[in-house]
Amino acid sequence: MGSVVEVTSSQIFEERVLEQSFAMPVLVDFFAQWCGPCQLLKPVLEKLTQEYEFVLAKVDIDANPELARIYQVEGVPDVKMVWQGQVHNGFVGMLPEPQIRDLLAQFNLKSTFEEAMAAIAAAKAIGDTDQVAQGYEMLLARYPERTEVILEAARFRLSQKDLAAAENLLAKIDPYQRPYGDQAKALRSLMALHPIVEELSPTTEVDELYLAGAKATIAEDYEVAMERFLALVQRDRRYREDGGRKALLTLFAVLGDGHPLTQSYRKRLMQALY
Repeated sequence: MGSVVEVTSSQIFEERVLEQSFAMPVLVDFFAQWCGPCQLLKPVLEKLTQEYEFVLAKVDIDANPELARIYQVEGVPDVKMVWQGQVHNGFVGMLPEPQIRDLLAQFNLKSTFEEAMAAIAAAKAIGDTDQVAQGYEMLLARYPERTEVILEAARFRLSQKDLAAAENLLAKIDPYQRPYGDQAKALRSLMALHPIVEELSPTTEVDELYLAGAKATIAEDYEVAMERFLALVQRDRRYREDGGRKALLTLFAVLGDGHPLTQSYRKRLMQALY
């Protein structure tokens, strides 16, 4: 985790930027209070200090015109990287967060958040659910405001059939926060399939289709699930008040618009409907 310092004099710049840069990289944010893009960039840079080991040094150019002159600041925000006492140009103006991450990577800085998420993915790949659970607990403790972590932790708890824990996590997500609110709603719809699997005793072919789709969904075999729900749409739109179509829409929301299964089965659903 990094830190944030306010630079209010040339002496502080010497100590907290130039000298400090021999221990770790320093990102210098030359800004102005009246600058709109500066205010937009501020929370992005401060968030990144929670993930990366660097010092964010903030320099108000109106309060420190001499520093602005020395380092040739002509427009704000002007962000520079200082490493081993050398000042390197970074970028001027508002820059999207992924490109700022690319800049940090050029100085061999790694995100502890991204490393932890990669470790969780690796543990999932080998079926180490204890390691996955520990990874999410660590991330939730360190980044309690990261909605994507809350959502993924809830998804994991749901896959473990721990419905109470999943609901406790989903309750922390603002339903109006896009896109996470919609994804939380979709996960709640998936949760509703669990008791159906336990309680439904199929007596008809459409019962069997719905139950097969629900079981495949819980097992995260989404292609099989979509195939069964699509077959249900084609057979009986009235079953469970268009339950097959609703289940497909839920799976589309869970996987996201860019997922190949979503794209493929959305087209097939439209063909079945019209």
